[in-house]
Amino acid sequence: MRQTVTFARPDFAALRERGFMPVDMHTHTNHSDAPTRVKDALRKAEDRGFGLAITDHNGIGGVLEARRLGTHAMVVPGIEVSAWDGPHILVYFYDTHDLEDFYRSHIRDARSKSPYLATRLTTPEVLEWAAGYSCVVSAAHPYGYLLFNKGVQKCIDREYLEPEILFEFDAVEAVCGGMGRGQNEKAARLARDGELGVTGGTDGHLLSDLGNVVTCADAADTGAFLDAVVRRETTVVGLEKNVLEKCAMAVGVVPQYLPYLGPSLAVHWHQNLPRLLRIPERLRDGLHHP
Repeated sequence: MRQTVTFARPDFAALRERGFMPVDMHTHTNHSDAPTRVKDALRKAEDRGFGLAITDHNGIGGVLEARRLGTHAMVVPGIEVSAWDGPHILVYFYDTHDLEDFYRSHIRDARSKSPYLATRLTTPEVLEWAAGYSCVVSAAHPYGYLLFNKGVQKCIDREYLEPEILFEFDAVEAVCGGMGRGQNEKAARLARDGELGVTGGTDGHLLSDLGNVVTCADAADTGAFLDAVVRRETTVVGLEKNVLEKCAMAVGVVPQYLPYLGPSLAVHWHQNLPRLLRIPERLRDGLHHP
């Protein structure tokens, strides 16, 4: 199957008739910064006929609860690691026990005082630790959110990271529900030009988000699905959130960060400091090159 990206609302019945398993590869639960309960997410996935990768920020509680509850929906064990230098890194595991070991050995004690916002691990460190496991690594929303350095390509473009680091990823999140169309089109081109796999997901924090962006593969189980990502045999189908949906998500997420307001501001200051330090240099360049 040729790797493709399509901007359209997913028709789960039609996709499954074609032999595809649709999976929302970027979702959050109340085990990190979302109000969505795991049991509600699983129920929606079962009812609508799609799978979920539960990728809570720097935590695995949602995946473990899903395993305890049991479900007929495909659940891909995952985590979204927030690097200290900014990028968000989606790591998907073939086996939940490997995810547990990765989390307990490398992530749990590295979480910052704002645990959902950042770890104290840099992007190269996260990639180095992930390389020791049977997993698939995707660059979440590579062009980042707003002014923040939450995408690896944004950090490369700003010269905070070396360009070669992109090729340590297996895939790029070609469609992220929280991004704009232009950013997603750039992400899809980034994957194509870099000959990387593609994933897509809603970055869903609200129950209503889930399933609006899916990654599809001809696969009956998690292992075959992740293999298809690496082999560049997936197709991504979905639409981004509109302005009202983005506002609703913000309303749902902000209360989760209020207990960590001070540490969160400190993280944002640290991650934006390189950009602020370059302002005088850019002003000088502007004066010398009118």
